[in-house]
Amino acid sequence: MIKQLTLSAALVLGLGSAAHAAGGAGHVEDINFSFEGPFGTFDQLQLQRGLQIYTDVCAACHGLKFVPIRTLSDPGGVGLPADQVRAYARDVLFVADEGANAHLYDFEEGAARGLLPTDNFPAVENAGAPDLSLMAKARAGFHGPAGTGLAQLFQGMGGAEYIYSLLTGYTGKTKEEAGTTLYENTAFPGGWISMAPPLEDGRVEFDPEHANDLHHLSEDISAFLMWTAEPKMMARQQAGFVAVLFLALLTVLLYLTNKKIWAPVKRAAKGQPAE
Repeated sequence: MIKQLTLSAALVLGLGSAAHAAGGAGHVEDINFSFEGPFGTFDQLQLQRGLQIYTDVCAACHGLKFVPIRTLSDPGGVGLPADQVRAYARDVLFVADEGANAHLYDFEEGAARGLLPTDNFPAVENAGAPDLSLMAKARAGFHGPAGTGLAQLFQGMGGAEYIYSLLTGYTGKTKEEAGTTLYENTAFPGGWISMAPPLEDGRVEFDPEHANDLHHLSEDISAFLMWTAEPKMMARQQAGFVAVLFLALLTVLLYLTNKKIWAPVKRAAKGQPAE
């Protein structure tokens, strides 16, 4: 068993080192998000700002097809009132076509129907950009020394940090390959990405006024995308904490029970009188 664990660990370290040596991984910053750790929670105001950034900037190219709009009112998440969720669903714009959003299009009337809270966020396929629903989970790679994942294990570095690092990692250098403009990015694997810098200082205005420089905007949208990928994170952590407490209590009770049951046997073995 120990030999198998040793071989598995060596294989993981070897693969991580090989990927690092090949220059496949970029630099990922460690950000102290509020949801990290066993007792972390989502910052509701930050999630609301992230929703605004997604709506104003990201939604033109990226969809959230796995996220129901009604979850915007769930406790522990964005926390919008029900009337605001209905208003948001009604005002969301999307490209109506016979593909991803065909269920939202009334072809007889020739127009798109309004979204309902029971609908998911629209998919966006015409831009050729990836859907962001699970991006924070998909990019929760092995960050840290030689791609070992130690930074992710001990510092909580995951997909949200990658998204933040990607949005803030543009150097300003560009090059053209096969008619496509590529942008140098210190976080993207390989160092060059086809997506132009989506955020900049002051790109989104918040009400009430909040810091809207590149770094704060990147933190807000990264936290929001973490919530889209893990909307039940807080409930899962709470259930896990209760389970650990229960198992700890059960362990103590079993230990005391074991001592009580075997105490007469041990005393008899030592030649001591039974109580």
